[in-house]
Amino acid sequence: MANFIETLISADFPFLRNALLSGILASVLFGIIGTVVTVRRIASLAGAVSHAVLGGIGLALYISATGLIPGLPPIAGALVFAVLAALIIGLVSLRAKQREDTAINAIWAIGMSLGVLFMAKTPGYTDPSTWLFGNILLVSNRDLLLLAVLDIVVLFLIRRFYAQIEAASFDGEFARVRGVSLDTVFLVLLAVTAIAVVLLQTFVGIVMVIAMLTLPSGCAGVFSRSLGGMMLLSCIFSMVFSVCGVAAGWIFDLPVGAMTVIVSGAVFLGISALRVGKVLH
Repeated sequence: MANFIETLISADFPFLRNALLSGILASVLFGIIGTVVTVRRIASLAGAVSHAVLGGIGLALYISATGLIPGLPPIAGALVFAVLAALIIGLVSLRAKQREDTAINAIWAIGMSLGVLFMAKTPGYTDPSTWLFGNILLVSNRDLLLLAVLDIVVLFLIRRFYAQIEAASFDGEFARVRGVSLDTVFLVLLAVTAIAVVLLQTFVGIVMVIAMLTLPSGCAGVFSRSLGGMMLLSCIFSMVFSVCGVAAGWIFDLPVGAMTVIVSGAVFLGISALRVGKVLH
């Protein structure tokens, strides 16, 4: 551990500090957005959007490689597909009266399949696993700035519309009586979640995004009695998991993203086991 701290403050390893800072900044998004999707019981939405953006990434890579739009960044295709996926899920749920999980599973499968097809036809070799697992050690200063800006935007939106989000999450009928547009709140939440998932997935990969949007909020839900308290505690859990994951990955020379997920999962299972044991006794 002492070696990790020495390396962290050394001028020769700026990428390690960037990885740690990105984990801390991402924890704000993981904590807040993860809490909302957990309370709304649409946590699988993150998985659907994360995998659906593979279609946008594959399309952008194909268009760029074939010269149709030279230099088109993959994140552009990812953002378009993510927002479209979120809106389709929302509109199908609201207008077609379908369950969210049905639309989520359909978008998940279609988006990922499109991504694989586009990558297969892209000139040169494109490995989907690069986008599935990411590499938090490659985060740049520009990425950190982008994460900080997104944190500020999400914090502002939560502060401004906290009452509406809370009412819509726990008592839809009361919120409707008070004039809250539940459909609008739902669609905006989906869109913000989609954008956050794309940016986070670009840095840390799809697998870590799914885990960190669900496990910290799952741990926080055991100890929280309010939506705000759950968000705050979820952010703290996420920060602890991220720091431990970066440290463990560096010390044992293992993938940081995978270690973060393992640490998060171990704590979540431990809390769940203690809770079950308490109930049984």
